[in-house]
Amino acid sequence: MAMEITQFLLAAQSADAKVRTDAEASLRQFQEQNMPVFLLSLSVELSNDDKPVESRRLAGIVLKNSLDAKDAIRKEQLVQQWMAIDTSIKSQIKDSLLRTLGSSVPEARHTAAQVIAKIASIEIPRKQWPELIGSLLNNMTQKDKPAALKQATLEALGYVCEEISHQDLVQDEVNAVLTAVVQGMNLAEHGPEVRLAATKALYNALEFAQTNFENEMERNYIMKVVCDTAMSKEVEIRQAAFECLVAIASAYYEVLEPYMQTLFQLTSNAVKGDEETVALQAIEFWSSICDEEIELQEFESPESGDSGPPHSGFIEKALPSLVPLLLETLLKQEEDQDQDDTIWNISMAGGTCLGLVARTVGDAIVPLVMPFVESNILKPDWRCREAATYAFGSILEGPTVEKLSPLVQAGLDFLLNAMKDGNNHVKDTTAWTLSRIFELLHSPASGFSIISPENLKRVVGVLLESIKDAPNVAEKVCGAIYYLVQGYEDAGPSASLWSPYLTDIISCLISTADRTDGGDSKLRSSAYETLNEVVRCSNIAETSSIIAQLLPVIMNKLGQTMDIQIVSSDDREKQGDLQASLCGVLQVIIQKLSSTDETKTIILQAADQIMLLFLKVFGCRSSTVHEEAMLAIGALAYATGSQFEKYMPEFYKYLEMGLQNFEEYQVCGITVGVVGDICRALDDKVLPYCDGIMGLLLKDLA
Repeated sequence: MAMEITQFLLAAQSADAKVRTDAEASLRQFQEQNMPVFLLSLSVELSNDDKPVESRRLAGIVLKNSLDAKDAIRKEQLVQQWMAIDTSIKSQIKDSLLRTLGSSVPEARHTAAQVIAKIASIEIPRKQWPELIGSLLNNMTQKDKPAALKQATLEALGYVCEEISHQDLVQDEVNAVLTAVVQGMNLAEHGPEVRLAATKALYNALEFAQTNFENEMERNYIMKVVCDTAMSKEVEIRQAAFECLVAIASAYYEVLEPYMQTLFQLTSNAVKGDEETVALQAIEFWSSICDEEIELQEFESPESGDSGPPHSGFIEKALPSLVPLLLETLLKQEEDQDQDDTIWNISMAGGTCLGLVARTVGDAIVPLVMPFVESNILKPDWRCREAATYAFGSILEGPTVEKLSPLVQAGLDFLLNAMKDGNNHVKDTTAWTLSRIFELLHSPASGFSIISPENLKRVVGVLLESIKDAPNVAEKVCGAIYYLVQGYEDAGPSASLWSPYLTDIISCLISTADRTDGGDSKLRSSAYETLNEVVRCSNIAETSSIIAQLLPVIMNKLGQTMDIQIVSSDDREKQGDLQASLCGVLQVIIQKLSSTDETKTIILQAADQIMLLFLKVFGCRSSTVHEEAMLAIGALAYATGSQFEKYMPEFYKYLEMGLQNFEEYQVCGITVGVVGDICRALDDKVLPYCDGIMGLLLKDLA
């Protein structure tokens, strides 16, 4: 069969479906009949430079998938399967893979490096394959070895470090690996392919380097090599070196002091003038330093007296140069980045880092940012106005309320006017900034809010007008409404301030959820999430009649989802998402109205119809829905108490399905919670169902 495996591997990639299916069946049969020989044949195929590239490629993929899987249970089976193979066959496979590192075909070398690491991840923690690291290092230390072999070897070392834990190697091995990797980065000795592989390998080996970073001489050497490599002429190598610096900032923050001057120069040059991929990593370096300092500030014990900050204060020292550097990046927006939330570019990275700097140093950032805001906010170029708004929004968390409040008081009216800016991008960022203001500086419950009773009307008016704007702006406006109403929760007398606007807010959110220009359903789910918050935070004593009117509206909408034409799995998913949102709204309405005795009757009267709808949703059989419908049924059981008993005969089978769904642990976990709600509601009336439920709960525990 070893002879024929080439033919099968090629046929399994044929354009002809029948040829393909037959070949896949033959490969499966070979695998089932003799797994060890099957894996050996694959490794021989991969290592043979006379074989076609296509068959070698597939051999490598199948081999890798026979050793590793995403699913934990499957992965454990594959590990056991490998462990059970005869040692001599395993040795042949491993030798074959080590030989492939020297192949003339780059793809074969690359795959062999990955497969070696997968085997290492199984064997090295079990103290097997002790000679692997030695064999790989041997490829690096022998003078006459070809560059291609060294590149593949460094790749293999990097992948091995990624797969195993630093306890799995003894210090001598770590030292030897680091020496080989750092030497591989040497410009004088190696070409760009080897240096790139070495730099990437160092990135994966850094967590092993604890002891080496404690030794000043070794640390100086590693840092010098990484900093030199960050100035290579090849952009990919520079990027990889900056990725190492980002990792070093997190792992070895406490020893960075002597290098910070150099690192500021390096990162600042990269941000100002390098390719975007490199500049992004240079900004990420400072974001990592902020993360470290924020964490040390949050967790440091206050007992240590006032001896200054509990860290090296790198951000504070760099502030006068770092902030202007970051502000410049804000002006490098892409034309349409407001249309796509997944875009990550230099202006987004700069703003994110600026926000972290604000959280690190607090008030000190404000005087450095405000002149930029003031000088750009009125300029005719939209980039300047957007950057100024983004800068302002980015520094609202960190500085004290005392420092920010006069600025925000002065700026709020301006921002509300800017919601009519001629540029979509500016409106998008303005709405985001407003939502940050409401989230961070509007808390009537604690006695402080940027919004006075006098300007609340204008705020609501602007938001409800702007929610009709382009979908991306409308989505940010939903966020602003969300935080606006959240601020009034538990706010005593102030909680009544926004009750007069409730009807308008609800109807605008429902119209927004019904919009068809939102492309993906992101706007719709934002509108419904905001509606939930509006219901949750409303003052029930004043608003019960409005919420009671909302109940049949949402029930109708949920009823209509049953009639959606389902042609594709895409339709099924859309139906499921919409049902999930509507069940979520019903859950909040049920909880709100059942929270007082006066309004509870509204739920009791509608309970039969509500339950019927939930059962229909279950009938649509989509697991995304099960969760929200389950949660809503929990709320209904809580509200109806012992009357819930009449729904049990119909509902029990879905409860069983939820408890059996332990592949999707969230659904299962939620169902377990609902069982608790039902037991509380039914009390002893739950007894007929107890045996079944207990049996399933015991299975879940297993």
